[in-house]
Amino acid sequence: VHFSQAPPSPCYKLFSLSAFGTEWSVKYKQTEICALKGSTVFINDSYTYPAGLEVKEEFWVKEPFDREQDTPVYCRPTKDSGRVQCYVDKQQHFSLKLINVTKEDEHDYRFRIKTNVANQKWLGDLVKITVTEREAAVLTCTTSCSLTDSPTFIWYKNGHPLSSSTNPLHLRPVSNEDAGSYMCAVRGYEHLPSPAQTLTVRYRPKNVSVSIRPSGEIVEGSPVTLTCSSDANPPVQNYNWFKEKTLLGKESTHIIPNISSEDSGEYKCKSSNEHGSKYSSVILNVMYPPKNVSVSITPSGEILEGSSVTLTCSSDANPPVQNYNWFKEKTLLGKESTHIIPNISFEDSGEYKCKSSNEHGSKYSSVILNVMCKLMFTLYNLKFCVL
Repeated sequence: VHFSQAPPSPCYKLFSLSAFGTEWSVKYKQTEICALKGSTVFINDSYTYPAGLEVKEEFWVKEPFDREQDTPVYCRPTKDSGRVQCYVDKQQHFSLKLINVTKEDEHDYRFRIKTNVANQKWLGDLVKITVTEREAAVLTCTTSCSLTDSPTFIWYKNGHPLSSSTNPLHLRPVSNEDAGSYMCAVRGYEHLPSPAQTLTVRYRPKNVSVSIRPSGEIVEGSPVTLTCSSDANPPVQNYNWFKEKTLLGKESTHIIPNISSEDSGEYKCKSSNEHGSKYSSVILNVMYPPKNVSVSITPSGEILEGSSVTLTCSSDANPPVQNYNWFKEKTLLGKESTHIIPNISFEDSGEYKCKSSNEHGSKYSSVILNVMCKLMFTLYNLKFCVL
């Protein structure tokens, strides 16, 4: 049995694209697209532009491109149903569609926006398209025996007969599922099969996933381990962990020994071998008791006897605070996030405490109320409020 090896499969990259200027922004789903010859490529994106401007022209270009003359234009939004199509809607979504791509479509593409102000125009970062062909693995069965008529061949994969009896056997396009041990035999001589030959298919990472240990709820202060796993041939050679755009590590596992609320967010693992790379991500939602608890007073400033005063307790917690308790000295006043004193008196002066609680703990915050009398006199160093 003779066969050819499989080429690498297409690679895809996710990305986040930076904007030109502080008020221009664009969101692309892909900046590098590796497409199969004959397939359809669809680039779907959106943009925003500075207020006060009016968009006059939108079109696609490909490098090399004259930025002064804005030529040549590759595709303008139309209702064309040809091989190259591009669209723009009123919500600033724009797209480029290439049907039946060929090697000639391998270029760097950009999106151009021109406004009513000559120097206010935007040229998007490039989107690179490469085109690849997936070849077939060809298995040929030969025999040195002299056969009197046209023989029928039987193919085996991993010891099991295949439905195909063609010779040569074409695996087109080849995939990792085709890997295995192959043998052939002439029908009627099944007891004399060929020596086994192994078909090895190389491919970029697939089925990439991230697991979290421990599983379940993540509480602040505990250790957390993220593990990246994937299927690839050859096995993944490089791992990269990211939080937003920050590189965290280059191992298959990323350990956070003492996790905090600031560690909440999306974590991405990039798995790579010589044939390409693929991402997988996971969201960490760190639970923690109330923190940054504070009490505000409304109205602010001087508090006069007879006025209405509202105390409001606020805090940062995950999950959000489920229970509030208000105290003056040891007396429980209420169980809401706000405590209202509708007709405050001089005797209401003093320290007020708010206790904020969730399932992970509680924390206090306090404030001093100093109620001013409309008329007050002092006798023997004691203050008296005249009602």
